Order: sequence, then structure tokens, then C-alpha cells
Amino acid sequence: MATGSASDEVAIQRAYYSHTAQQYDDMHVSDKAEHEFALAFMLSMISFLEIGSVLDIGSGTGRAPLRLKALYPNLRVLGIEPSRELREVGYGKGLSQSELADGDAQGLAFADGAFDLVCEFGALHHIPDPGKAVSEMLRVASKAIFISDCNNFGKGGFLMRAAKQTLRSLRLWSVADFVKTRGKGYLISEGDGLSYSYSVFTHYRPIWRCCRSVHLLNTVPAGMNLYRTASHVALLGIK
Repeated sequence: MATGSASDEVAIQRAYYSHTAQQYDDMHVSDKAEHEFALAFMLSMISFLEIGSVLDIGSGTGRAPLRLKALYPNLRVLGIEPSRELREVGYGKGLSQSELADGDAQGLAFADGAFDLVCEFGALHHIPDPGKAVSEMLRVASKAIFISDCNNFGKGGFLMRAAKQTLRSLRLWSVADFVKTRGKGYLISEGDGLSYSYSVFTHYRPIWRCCRSVHLLNTVPAGMNLYRTASHVALLGIK
């Protein structure tokens, strides 16, 4: 339903990261942020799941690959990041071009099951077709996938959440999002660039069909029902 072209959206997002690359870590990386909480949990699963290789999509400046390398020196780690400027920052931190490379999460250039674990931290809500990216993650992962991202239906106060959840249950959310974004299908903010409405729960069922178990974790304070109350959620799917 969006009126803009996909190439326009990619250009806007690339320009944002080019402009903010040197401030990216200050803007997006914090020891107290939801993705750091999720990353700490995922790191604890590496030994438990006997993971020998990890692919991180949308790596930014290399936060996850750097942490993985530091804690598990023998782990084979690759991050893919389409922004050249963000990759350059990652190289400045010590990552090689074989550890942080260009790539498209919607079409991963790897064989089925090429990595034990495929993960992402806050990337899916920036991808035009997150469902395709999740399908690619599932295809390339041999043991597990890990997602840390938004749950748009858990954001806001009680009335706002209830309204969004009702619209989704009535299959009217796409119409509401079309109106909210004035037909563009995306929003642009100074702190996050171009982003789409996204919920981890949107892809729960396809992940569940491919995995023998799926585990959910709220990465911000929330109630018992994460779909209804958690604005950010981590998901571990074990094959």
C-alpha cells in the first residue's frame, strides 16, 4: 500500500547511516539498552547449544561480532552490514573484512544451514520485507535463530496498546499504518532513521513451524503477556 519505491527507502536509510556513522554507537549502543540485555542472554546460549558459528545480520558497527569474538575466540563469526560507513567504524574497532561484510538480509548469500546460529539485534524493523529476512535466517541456520526487536503492539499506554491490538485482530492494522504514515509505509526519526511498523510476534508462527522449540524473553519491563505489554522482545528458536 506504500506509495514510495523500495529504492527510495533504501537510499534514505543509507543516507541516514552515512550521516550518523561516527555517532552511531553513542546513539544506539548502551549497556542498559534492550539489545544489550538480549545479547547477554544469547551469549549464555552459545555453550549450551554447542554453537560453533554465528551469522549476525544488520551488524551496524559490529557490536555482536565483537562481543562474540571476545568471549568465544574459537567461534566462527560473521556480521553482514549494508552500510559501508558503519562497516568502516567496525573495522576501526578491530574487525576484519572477513568478519564484517556487505550483505542483504533479504537474500543471504549462503548455503542452507551454513551457520549454527543466525541472529539480529534491532535490524528487522528497518527492513522492507522482514518476513523474507526471517525466512532467510531460518534457511541459513542449522541449530537456532535469535531475534531481538520491536513489538509495536506492546508500545504505548494501555489504551494505545489495546487499540493497536484490536486493529490487528480485525486485520485492519495495515490500513491504520497506511494512514499513520500518510501512505509511505514507514516513519523517519532523528534517532532511528527510516523504520517500519514491526512486531516479533508477526513471525512467531513461521518460526514455530521450523523449530522444535521457541522461547520468548522481554528485554524491557513488561507484564506476563509479552504480546500485550512488552515493547521489545527477544526470541530464540531452536531447531
